[in-house]
Amino acid sequence: MALQWMILTYVVAVEAAVAFLLTLPSPKALKSSLVSLISLVLQPSMFIVPFSGFQLLDIYWKNEHRLMCSGETCTAAERDRYERSIYKAQRNVILCFAALLLYWCIYRVCKYHKEIQRMEEVEKRFKEE
Repeated sequence: MALQWMILTYVVAVEAAVAFLLTLPSPKALKSSLVSLISLVLQPSMFIVPFSGFQLLDIYWKNEHRLMCSGETCTAAERDRYERSIYKAQRNVILCFAALLLYWCIYRVCKYHKEIQRMEEVEKRFKEE
């Protein structure tokens, strides 16, 4: 069960590094080659969207069917276990949303960069005329 969260953690870390690289100021040639490389990788890495959605649904289902530990019937160990499971679920929800948000940010930055390149080419053609 923890393997899927480790995979998601590594994906979020890689997405954060890519987003950081995309937003760093760099020479135009390096930036365009980096954006084209990342654009090629974006479509296969779209798996993160349904994967995160499935994980969110799993967390929601487990939350709805979780045994409540309140009152005098619970021991201290059971109460601690219940609280730890709640904290882990909250952490995992944040992780899923971070993966989705970072993927969307990377997608938008690549798309904006391509639009800027296209507009610069159009402007260059108009100046040549």
